Amino acid sequence: MDNRMVGIWMYQNGGGAALQEKLVTKLRQHDYQTVTGLDLRHATANRDGIFCNGTNMQELALFFTYNAGQQSAQQVYMYSVLDGYLPIINNYAAFTLSEDKFMTQALLNDCSVPVTDFYVTPLENAEVLHEVLHLWGGKLVYKPVDGWGGRGLVKVETPEALDTLISQLRGDAKYPAIYVERFVDYDGTDFRIDVVDGQFVGCYGRRAPAGEWRTNVTNGGTVFMREANDTVIDLACYAARVAGLDIAGVDLIYDREHEQYVVLEINGIPAFATPEQEQMGLDFNERKLDLIVALIDQKLDGELLA
Repeated sequence: MDNRMVGIWMYQNGGGAALQEKLVTKLRQHDYQTVTGLDLRHATANRDGIFCNGTNMQELALFFTYNAGQQSAQQVYMYSVLDGYLPIINNYAAFTLSEDKFMTQALLNDCSVPVTDFYVTPLENAEVLHEVLHLWGGKLVYKPVDGWGGRGLVKVETPEALDTLISQLRGDAKYPAIYVERFVDYDGTDFRIDVVDGQFVGCYGRRAPAGEWRTNVTNGGTVFMREANDTVIDLACYAARVAGLDIAGVDLIYDREHEQYVVLEINGIPAFATPEQEQMGLDFNERKLDLIVALIDQKLDGELLA
């Protein structure tokens, strides 16, 4: 193994290509060699190793994978295989946890991280959700456990709407179960806290557009400058540690009914600030890159000592 070779697969849109070049430069300054473009969708394997883009992945010292938008079943499968051979940021167990909303919320709840009420049931027993809807004051949110960017979320406020949702899901073999959360009374804004290796990196807010309850940019939400207070920073760092994530973007909102911040979800591949967001004043990219390089140093120093 070349203990100074770091493999990288990083998103290229939204300023990602320039950020990758900065990361490569910083790693070279720490005497690392790098190879980029390691998209595991195209990986092959034989008795000599696992190969991607001409690189034997098993000969890398570490693999940094940071691309949420181009994952495929093949990519995730090879991710799981490689996890047994070399350090990966984030490791496969943490990645899969962050990709599943129910698994994440259940673990956070067990570790005393404040989350909203949730319920999961097999689709054949989905009628029980009428009781849940009543118990939660007539509002709940359906979430695909593996969705991201606000895709597939449905706010349910009537028994008729719940019946329609159940019927639609039963018509799709992809959904053996249904996962819902209590709708939180909040002010239409959230906090996104970036964390690397347990350290606070930066914060920004997102605001839902008029007539919308989702803050995601893909649903029309807008990013705005927001100061993080000690409570949300501590919650985010603890949630990332509980989930085992080296890098995390933790989304929180303030529950006005229960007068507390709650963690909505954890993103294992939180985007850097885009060039447009940097112009707004979001200036955490350099710090985030430096912390990632320090994290790689730490992991590889541990490998060498072992």
